[in-house]
Amino acid sequence: MLWSIIKIVLFIGLVAAASWGAIYLLELDGGVRIVMAGQEFNLTPLMAVIALVLLVVAVWLILKIASLLVAVLRFINGDDTALSRYFQRNRQEKGYQALSEGLMALASGEGDIAMAKAGKAERYLKKPALTNLITAQAAEMSGNRRKAEETYKRLLTNEKTRFVGVRGILRQKLADGETETALKLAKTAFTLKPKHEEVQDTLLKLQAQTGDWKGARETLSAKLKSGNLPRDVHRRRDAVLALSEARDILDDGKSIEAREAAIQANRLSPDLVPAAVLTARGYIEQGNKRNATRVIKKAWDAQPHPDLAAAFAEIEPEETPQARIKRFSKLLKIHPDHRETRLIDAELHLAAEDFPAARRALGDLAEVDPDARALTIMAAIERGEGASDSVVKGWLARALSAPRGPQWVCNNCHHIHAEWAPSCDNCHAFDTLSWQAPPASSVSSATGIEMLPLIIGSVEDHTTSNETIDEDDKSTADIDDAEIVDEPKPAESEK
Repeated sequence: MLWSIIKIVLFIGLVAAASWGAIYLLELDGGVRIVMAGQEFNLTPLMAVIALVLLVVAVWLILKIASLLVAVLRFINGDDTALSRYFQRNRQEKGYQALSEGLMALASGEGDIAMAKAGKAERYLKKPALTNLITAQAAEMSGNRRKAEETYKRLLTNEKTRFVGVRGILRQKLADGETETALKLAKTAFTLKPKHEEVQDTLLKLQAQTGDWKGARETLSAKLKSGNLPRDVHRRRDAVLALSEARDILDDGKSIEAREAAIQANRLSPDLVPAAVLTARGYIEQGNKRNATRVIKKAWDAQPHPDLAAAFAEIEPEETPQARIKRFSKLLKIHPDHRETRLIDAELHLAAEDFPAARRALGDLAEVDPDARALTIMAAIERGEGASDSVVKGWLARALSAPRGPQWVCNNCHHIHAEWAPSCDNCHAFDTLSWQAPPASSVSSATGIEMLPLIIGSVEDHTTSNETIDEDDKSTADIDDAEIVDEPKPAESEK
């Protein structure tokens, strides 16, 4: 609307300027005298201006006629396209002008204008390979997905633009969540351009999402060969895929094949905790305790983890708590100051009912770096050393509001997973899970959860001073105490 008003104002201004100029020339005195070949011509100022304009037009027409004569002579001399090129030259100039304006509009975010300019360029140039791409992208920018999909399908008919069409439809199917169709399109695009990095990443992500581990490993090898992936990252991700393949084989009941795949995954990436655990358990089933110990120690050297400690405990399931402490000492001395080492050491001494040693092993973790696990261990130590119920329940109340400690967290979206997976369940990113403490979240309540230890302690003191516990309640309390002490055994529970 504003542009139309501007054009009307400009038109009126030009008409007014032309009228004022004509009146000025009519009122102007004097003129122009031309003498040529004995002839004399006297022109008024207005006639002189008109003659000048006619002269310019005549020169332009002469040049056009001369260009046409040149094209005719070339056609007569055997150039079959000389005349067609002459008549199409003007159309090409207009077409390329519209094409450049469409590209500028597309870069400026003006989708509707870009589509209009692309349509104009198509009428003049008759080159859909150029104009359809602009039309499709402009339609997507304007939110006209139907128009974009129709244009991408037209690009599929041309061998030169087929990849662009497949890629465009692939992006639409990914946005719609149509995983199966997107996977087929990604495979087609990968066939057309196997070295295209974006297509490789998309295909790898979809294959991992659908559990096609064999195909994903082939895609990963293609990324390595094309130079789009460092070799060390390739080894790590290949190990992740091999581990995922081993777990699927294990679910099918093929233990031997699963064991071999797990060993391969562990060989590719010894620091991959799930692969080390699965490999160690495979060796344990074979009775090969030495290799199981070696695998766990190598993974523990890279990163101490409670799952590794649980697998290490499974090597000797019938040993006594004292014997377990002695055997674990060889593992725990690798990283003696690591947080996980101190927690495992404290749990082992709890299982042996050596509460002073458990307190020494835990150290100041319950105060300096408290989480639910450290605070629960501290509650068990207090109970074992004969502390009052209010003190024990105070530690347990603090554990309710404390962080859970390290977990499998996605580095991309920070989604927390109950167990390791090759891809994030939330953002579907591949190989982004790491064992770390999730971002802290504030916990607030109307009464203040930090007051729970004091509240529970005072209520306990009040009830014990006014009520008598019968024999059945005492036995129940004794059973609860025993459960608190025995709970942290690493050989019987998941860390």
